[in-house]
Amino acid sequence: MDQADAIVVGSGLAGLAAAAELGDRGKHVLIVDQEPRSFLGGQAFWSLGGLFMVDTPEQRRMGIKDSRALALNDWMGSAQFDRDEDAWPRKWAEAYLDFAAGEMRPWLHAMGLRWFPIVGWAERGGGFADGHGNSVPRFHLTWGTGPGIIEHFVRRCEEHEKAGLIQFHFRHQVDRIDMENGAAKGVSGTILADDTAARGQKTNRDAVGDFALRAPSVIVTSGGIGGNFEMVRKVWPTDRLGPAPKEMIAGVPAHVDGRMIDISEQAGGHVINGDRMWHYTEGVKNWDPIWPAHGIRILPGPSSMWFDARGNRFAPPALPGFDSMGTLREILATGFDYSWFVLTQKVIKKEFALSGSEQNPDLTSKKWAEVIKQRVLSGGNATGPVEAFKEKGEDFVVANDLSTLVNGMNQIAGGNLIDEARLRRQIEARDAQIDNPFSKDAQMMAIHAARNYRGDRLLRTAKPHKFLDPANGPLIAVKLHVLTRKTLGGLQTNLEAQMIGADGQTVPGLFAAGEVAGFGGGGYHGWNALEGTFLGGCIFSGRNAGRARSIA
Repeated sequence: MDQADAIVVGSGLAGLAAAAELGDRGKHVLIVDQEPRSFLGGQAFWSLGGLFMVDTPEQRRMGIKDSRALALNDWMGSAQFDRDEDAWPRKWAEAYLDFAAGEMRPWLHAMGLRWFPIVGWAERGGGFADGHGNSVPRFHLTWGTGPGIIEHFVRRCEEHEKAGLIQFHFRHQVDRIDMENGAAKGVSGTILADDTAARGQKTNRDAVGDFALRAPSVIVTSGGIGGNFEMVRKVWPTDRLGPAPKEMIAGVPAHVDGRMIDISEQAGGHVINGDRMWHYTEGVKNWDPIWPAHGIRILPGPSSMWFDARGNRFAPPALPGFDSMGTLREILATGFDYSWFVLTQKVIKKEFALSGSEQNPDLTSKKWAEVIKQRVLSGGNATGPVEAFKEKGEDFVVANDLSTLVNGMNQIAGGNLIDEARLRRQIEARDAQIDNPFSKDAQMMAIHAARNYRGDRLLRTAKPHKFLDPANGPLIAVKLHVLTRKTLGGLQTNLEAQMIGADGQTVPGLFAAGEVAGFGGGGYHGWNALEGTFLGGCIFSGRNAGRARSIA
């Protein structure tokens, strides 16, 4: 006998969105997760909370003219869909844009979400209007960051739990999706021992029992593979990006392990675009780690100079915040798996933000007084978390002169790859461009363009200044690692989030949403993401799954 109308595997943002919608419809739902209840919300808890939305009041107040048509041009120029199997991902992309330019903001606002008034300009692109990148700022930072998003979906699910419509099963690790006559009938697996690890830490996998749960619909929302380096390397697109890095750091907890992907395929699902992924080039090792190989991404403004391991400046569009995958390809083409930022204290104060809710306690707190204290009244200092990395992070070098800086860089990296004279020539040439409000240097042009946007001028782009002038110091160098993050491909689904098998037919009773489904369809980003589309995709695909007519 069925114990519920649907089973949701995974209690992250997509799973909570699906379950909340099912509960609203009066459906009985079992939510199964291998982690403790304290991990509720999954990876989204650790996020900065940015959402890609189009033509919003926040944009209009900042003087930004946006439209669905412009967003579609940006999305398709970034996605570069080039495979037959991209038919469903393309439909998902267009459906998400309808959502992002229409119902998304008022629906979330009615739920209780609010946003920072200055819209961020992420992933600015590869240089052409019809290519990759956001033409305008679209990154809406949620007030409260990641926890500020999930709290509303957690609240909705817990209200349904109190009403008897939702039941949570934590420390239940799904090993099989049970099928009968080609249709889903439930899940079974291993009950894991209790674990009191703090949220995000690696938990035990000690078996204490077995379980089996039955329902005619199973929705897999188990996330991607970013915490599993072995899986990342297995699907790494060497032909497109070059060889996988020898050293990587993890932007997600260990529970983002990808284990439900194979389990879903064994049940009849079909993974497409498995070689599409989204990793960052601006990762630094966390001096106070929570999970194994814990890395943090620097969200840079446009002013830091970017050099390869030998101290050669990257050519545009390998500029901070412009083209993540293009820059990753350029870094790996050097034969090394790391690179360097060189900047000043004035740049780090104005332009460095660290990704993640825990690295932005002021924004996470939802207290304007804390935001003003950290970002306005801090004198010449950056935010507290950024200054802590500058002081304690093993990837940071701080010096009053270039000679000392280069010595520190070579000491961190090993060997003497950075030649001081060559590095000095490149910085001096850049500094010579500061004397005029115009320039032939593409990065300086980008800085001037950024400061034309009020939001960047206020909070994200330092006034142009000479790096080698001691008045602007100290000088800072940051060793940057490849940081694993998102899986762009995944289980193929139709617009109701039903899994589609290798034969092109829907698999009765099987659904997928969130990162495990490439955020929709098996990869609605295509080859490149525009940022804010990960959390947005979890919300949208989870909502679609929860509203699916085929879950009767």
